Amino acid sequence: MAVDATMHLTRPGRRDAFLDWIQMLSGATLILFMWSHMILVSSVIVSPKVMDAIAWFFEATYMAQIGGPVIFCIFLVHFVLAARKMPFAANDQKTIWSHAKLLKHRDTWLWLVQAGTAMIILIMGGIHMWVVLNDLPISAMKSAARMSSTGWTFFYLILLPMVEMHVSVGFYRIGVKWGVISSGTRPAAKRAELILFAVFMVVGLLTIIRFLTLA
Repeated sequence: MAVDATMHLTRPGRRDAFLDWIQMLSGATLILFMWSHMILVSSVIVSPKVMDAIAWFFEATYMAQIGGPVIFCIFLVHFVLAARKMPFAANDQKTIWSHAKLLKHRDTWLWLVQAGTAMIILIMGGIHMWVVLNDLPISAMKSAARMSSTGWTFFYLILLPMVEMHVSVGFYRIGVKWGVISSGTRPAAKRAELILFAVFMVVGLLTIIRFLTLA
């Protein structure tokens, strides 16, 4: 007897579409936050006084005290929504890897990169936010003192590429999923993704080096 190949498939409903929309908005918010965060923290390259002045502004306006927990909540919401589509079971992970190898499709591998970096960011990003928010006010010398510890240096050398990969791939995939990036513009969008990753990696590494020189 023939078996209907679609009998086990469920059509996405309005609830799924709504959750996807919230996932996209939370992801876009976090991307903008990470870019802004990198730019503001990297101001230490110009001068520690510039970074301290920016940090003071965020403290004085309570943006750090309020915005920090808000970003952390958005961070958790985004992960929970994204986790709906992540393969946590061993058999599911094996299937995903075998399909990715079979298809040899770059965008499929990019999704795997996002899923893998998300798990690392969930743990390491949570630790980073917890430590920073429990040691307010932020200052260049505080950050430098923390960074000078060998353990924290390696911590940020791991966290930095994980975040930048996740952000640049996420920026690209949001554009593809919501139709901003078409099949014709994908090559240019992929180049832009790589450029964004490279630029923020360089800025991030220079920032870490600058902090180490201050310690």
